Amino acid sequence: MGRTRSKTTAALGLLHRMEARVWADGKTISYRYRPMTGKPIPLGTDKMVAIRKVLDLLGTRDGMGTLAWVWEKYQESPRWLKLSEGTRADYTTAWRQIDPVLGAMQISAIDSTIVARYVHIERAGSPRRADIEKSLLSRLFGHGIKLGVCTVNATIGVEPHGSEPRTEAPDAEILAKFLTWIGKQSPQRRIIGMGAEYASLAGNRKAEFLDLCWTQIARPSVEKRREILLGQSADALGQIRVKRAKQRGKKRGEVIEVIEITPQLNALIDRLEKLREERGVECLYVFPTRDNTAYTARGFKTLWQRCVLAAIEEEVITVEDRFTFHDLRAYYATVHKAETGALPDLHKNPETTARVYDRNKEVKRRAL
Repeated sequence: MGRTRSKTTAALGLLHRMEARVWADGKTISYRYRPMTGKPIPLGTDKMVAIRKVLDLLGTRDGMGTLAWVWEKYQESPRWLKLSEGTRADYTTAWRQIDPVLGAMQISAIDSTIVARYVHIERAGSPRRADIEKSLLSRLFGHGIKLGVCTVNATIGVEPHGSEPRTEAPDAEILAKFLTWIGKQSPQRRIIGMGAEYASLAGNRKAEFLDLCWTQIARPSVEKRREILLGQSADALGQIRVKRAKQRGKKRGEVIEVIEITPQLNALIDRLEKLREERGVECLYVFPTRDNTAYTARGFKTLWQRCVLAAIEEEVITVEDRFTFHDLRAYYATVHKAETGALPDLHKNPETTARVYDRNKEVKRRAL
């Protein structure tokens, strides 16, 4: 016979066959589920989480098997935690669009025709976002298969809208005009502007420099740097070491980009140090927030957009001249090739660097 439900268990509001066990400290309570046969299943010390686990085991929890339920489970998975902050933010935004349309449907009932209609008809007006939403749907179907609530990935066979890489790099004069303008704004806007200048000089992604620390910058003494700038020494002005983002597998977080400091970059670091002194507070981060913490990708993006819109309103740049922050990485690659004849090492795959970041309109080569 199965175990009967005790009065204590009922008083705690637990489900049938759930047990509560008080620890020796008299405060902590752990929960477990005792099946008809076999050993008890531990459920942890959080009561609500334990109840949800039992409902999942019994298949009686509200919404189980729906796309929304799979989304909730996906956010608890190791694969979700491995995604970058920016990707998680993109997927969270994508889910807000998907949820009202498909969230309540059983994932097993969603087929490729439903996905195709959603991507190409429901979201026809936002092709770029629709492709991100399709990518999220693909991951949810993959996770649903692992959870045993669906058997096929319904996004397979549904073509994305597809998007061509941007082809224009920011004009040097327009970029200089914008940076000069933002350099006269409030301290936080100046930091955003110097972040943009750093991206155009070093070619780093935001994810690679938002948490850049002063300890990652190695420069010789002020006197030595002065000698180098005056041409009295052939030594380098120093190096910046950052972890390359978007690495997969065993190389995740292990590829270090060592960036040689040029006179232009050295001047930028000097201005950042001066701003740091003006703030009167010791801060670990090179591009800090008002609270002396590192910017999140979302916080930096929000302030960047405000700066760009303010520059357009004050006619510093026009709507036609507007550029994205990621365009600054392409600006670096484009100028690097124009000056040195070769693209920089920005990506694991050099073909990606050439396809996405090289925006030169003229390609020079030497005849035989």
